[in-house]
Amino acid sequence: MESSVLAFATDLLDEGADTFFGNLTDRAGVGGVTLASVYHEARDVFPHNPNRVIRYLEPGAAYFRPDRARWAGRRLAPTPSTAIGDRDPFAEAAAQAQRRGLRLHAWTVFCHNDRLGFQHPDTAPANAFGDRQLTELCPANPEVRGYATTLVAEFARYGVDAIRAESLHFHGLRHGYHHERYFEELGPVAEALLGVCFCAHCRANALSAGVPATEVRQAVRDELRARLADERRAAEPAALDELADGAVAAYLDAAALSVTALATEVAEAAAQHGMRLSFMDTGGPGKGWLSGIDLPALAKAAHQIETLGYAKTPEAVREKVAAFALHGVHPKDMAVILRPMAEDCDGPANLAAKIDTLRQLGVPEVEFYNYGLMRLSSMDRIGKALHGDRP
Repeated sequence: MESSVLAFATDLLDEGADTFFGNLTDRAGVGGVTLASVYHEARDVFPHNPNRVIRYLEPGAAYFRPDRARWAGRRLAPTPSTAIGDRDPFAEAAAQAQRRGLRLHAWTVFCHNDRLGFQHPDTAPANAFGDRQLTELCPANPEVRGYATTLVAEFARYGVDAIRAESLHFHGLRHGYHHERYFEELGPVAEALLGVCFCAHCRANALSAGVPATEVRQAVRDELRARLADERRAAEPAALDELADGAVAAYLDAAALSVTALATEVAEAAAQHGMRLSFMDTGGPGKGWLSGIDLPALAKAAHQIETLGYAKTPEAVREKVAAFALHGVHPKDMAVILRPMAEDCDGPANLAAKIDTLRQLGVPEVEFYNYGLMRLSSMDRIGKALHGDRP
């Protein structure tokens, strides 16, 4: 089974190559590193970082040096993080990985890009009232699609083995921005409908699929206005697949076609450069409809489906993987991310049992989240779990 640890480029820069890669190989004993290439805004605590304990990550920042010629004339282009200065962490990681016989993956956040959304609001999703969700990019937008495929091509020069594609889909209303405020209870239906994109590109794609996009947008507006005005109505359940006589459901299905088409284009771009595309479905089966995630279709479009195996027991991890099989994604075509920290694992034996479960199911790759966010004792836990040194 292949194994790697997800990490930030700042971990490498702050600790130095010898310490960073030494921890990966000597403590965790993994065969690869999955380095964040483009990442969203965050505030994190780093238990073993020698320079700082708390770091603010910049919105929509790149942690490599883009080829300027490749992006000439494009509005959507990656902006290097100020944290990397004049260095190129991916070039440094590539050289070290090659020297040490490790695989290098590019962990790339595509459509959750708070920098580009604010800079170019017309590329962000628009709700039924025309309000833009500026922390995101719309997967149906042609400029966004060009940005995604060009971004993938950048990593070929670093010898990247696989693109770990996070956020290659639509997003819901919540958790897109800091200090979000919802003082009135919206209810799950209103929250879901406020996250549906009705930009010109999404409406055009729906019309091409035979869906009356204008009527759907009006129906969604009417439903939202009713639920925003009346707290009793807000709490009422409603089947989204029944709204507007099923037209809303058909509209969401058309959005899924946009996501699948984007994933297909990005996977093809990766393959042209000898790389694989892992599509990250962090929500899990049955939860991605509103995000445009059609698992059976994406399993054919991408080279691999990756998901979170965050759970306290091996049985719960098994259930997560088994749920994907019910949606057309076989374990042999998956990668699973585990957390070795105390929140999920009470010791090496627990983590080892989860890894053994994935092996038994036929999952070929396991990753561990996240280098800088865990204690070094958790790195030791990975090594003991992978290599049988259990107390």
